[in-house]
Amino acid sequence: MKHEKAKNAPKYPPPPLSPPRVNQDHFLVKGKTGKRLAAILEQMIISASRRTDIPAYYSDWFCKRINEGFVSTRNPMNFNQTREITLSPDIVDCIVFWSKNPEPLIAKLDVVKDYAYYFQFTLNSYGSDVEVNLPAKSKRIETFMKLSDKIGCQKNQKIIWRYDPILLNDIYTIDYHIDNFGETALKLRGYTQKVIFSFIDFYKKIEANITHLKIKPFDDDDKNKIAKNFSVIAESNGFLIETCAESIDLSSYGISHARCIDYELISRIKNCGTDIVKINKDKNQRPECGCAAAVDIGFYNSCQNACLYCYANSSAAAVKKNITAHNQFSPMMIG
Repeated sequence: MKHEKAKNAPKYPPPPLSPPRVNQDHFLVKGKTGKRLAAILEQMIISASRRTDIPAYYSDWFCKRINEGFVSTRNPMNFNQTREITLSPDIVDCIVFWSKNPEPLIAKLDVVKDYAYYFQFTLNSYGSDVEVNLPAKSKRIETFMKLSDKIGCQKNQKIIWRYDPILLNDIYTIDYHIDNFGETALKLRGYTQKVIFSFIDFYKKIEANITHLKIKPFDDDDKNKIAKNFSVIAESNGFLIETCAESIDLSSYGISHARCIDYELISRIKNCGTDIVKINKDKNQRPECGCAAAVDIGFYNSCQNACLYCYANSSAAAVKKNITAHNQFSPMMIG
């Protein structure tokens, strides 16, 4: 059954009769003057979200947006510019969920039964000194298995394990990561088909958060040692293995560069057969990123996981302010 839009939802062009392909990202842009401008992008993929953990903390709001058929977002580079985006399953080609703890969303997944979707599930081996507000690792492994059992990992790869990012210090050594990656891989065997990893990026906005961790820089020998061991572990557990937004060539270990928002995977999930539609690369991401273009519906400085390495939060004060401003009945996640 198709979801009905709210009575006050904006009107959008009707979807084309042919299967969704290109020129179907319909939304309205409202600038500082309030003038509404129609806009069309090349593809309608929803990212939920690189900016915050929607499944963990904003699942009620997300479900209301799906049921009402539209969502509002704000341009993070221009506060006065907002979009109202249709969420009709006839328009949305796929929803990509990013989460470290999607447990709150699992029981509500029927809300997206008419959509193609998959999960990027980050499952690291840090303690609360790095990933401050996460449940115990054992609990998150149980959640991973539960989600995989519900949506199915086989054939379509609808749940992808992320070991991301890797950082090094006196506690979290190369051997620590290899050992813990191996232990986690053994537990997730049969529950996913792919693992993606990356090395930490030192964003300026996270410097104050990570200084006390005394993180050591990587050299190529470090990266190659990790990659070689991770590759062996991944192969022994039946996983494809890829890197996220890394320039280093690790192909000698059978490791390729990932497209975390992956048009080929989306085509498989949508049962397009050999009719794979290539979507343009997302120009808003780093040059090393291979992701297809998508519309992110999250909000920076709103993630309560409080991971110290994360670029999405600039300060605890900003996060607290935005959490207070959240209204689960609002079309926009914050404000």
